[in-house]
Amino acid sequence: MKPFVATFGSGSAQCYIESDFSKEVTVDWKPYITADPEIMHGAVCLRGTRIPVSVVLDNLAAGETPERILEQYPSLKPEHIPAAIAYAADLARERIIPIPA
Repeated sequence: MKPFVATFGSGSAQCYIESDFSKEVTVDWKPYITADPEIMHGAVCLRGTRIPVSVVLDNLAAGETPERILEQYPSLKPEHIPAAIAYAADLARERIIPIPA
């Protein structure tokens, strides 16, 4: 299995996205995630799509690879996957997270 690697952006969220967890990448999720009351009733979605972040996270939790998720959801971009993970990491820190519109 080929590892999924993201080398973009900068910010405060960190996630591990290689299959061997050997490389730490800092990801700024804010350009890739939005909540708009006009799209999916305000659910937190990946920018430019109608795909909720939770769908990507659920697929990852179920063991799907990033490559397979990108195949299943063609409107996703590779950078959406680590952005979803970074967003979840921020939420897990139990802070109030502002969502860009």
